[in-house]
Amino acid sequence: MNLSNAGAGHTPRLVILISGSGSNMLAIAEAISAGQIDADIAGVICNRPDAAGVQKARDRGLPTLVIDHKEYSSREAFDAELRQQIDDCEPDLVILAGFMRILTPAFVAHYEGRLLNIHPSLLPKYQGLNTHQRALDAGDSQHGVTVHFVTEVLDDGPNIIQAVVPVQPTDDATSLQQRVHAQEHIIYPIAVKWFVEGRLKMQGKQAMLDGNPLPASGLALES
Repeated sequence: MNLSNAGAGHTPRLVILISGSGSNMLAIAEAISAGQIDADIAGVICNRPDAAGVQKARDRGLPTLVIDHKEYSSREAFDAELRQQIDDCEPDLVILAGFMRILTPAFVAHYEGRLLNIHPSLLPKYQGLNTHQRALDAGDSQHGVTVHFVTEVLDDGPNIIQAVVPVQPTDDATSLQQRVHAQEHIIYPIAVKWFVEGRLKMQGKQAMLDGNPLPASGLALES
């Protein structure tokens, strides 16, 4: 559904995909509860039965489903089931919140322009894993986190917003991760809010806010 074409009284519906603690899912849920985001969480879906975020979602009374990827013979079979379950929720926006699965091109194409991800680096730097240690090994003075639209190329979609975190001389990967993680809970709800208000869109390979193209890095939030 295009939010700009939604009927009067339509409350945007979100589906949030998680694999772990669900902290970003909770940050978004709390922003909704506080009236900062006008949306409903139509479903929380997790691919790991033992993930802590599953119980956290249930404790909040959110519709929660586990689809164990290990029970499927292929990535395509898992994605097909995941897509069916998401579509049953009729979402306006699908949010990857620590969802540790590489999605197939067909899945990504199905949700083009309404699929967001958060990645713990200042993209395009450090796509993939172990971003905090890689930033330290490179001697970077700044690190951070990025919310972006998802495209078929991993961690390569148009950037929306970044939080920049100074790297301290005493940092190790754990301390740097903790400071970056705190910023995730600030910027992800901001991006979701922009989207459900109809302000944020993806046009081609460009993120647009209020009809204007965002910088390649996205908007920068200094911590």
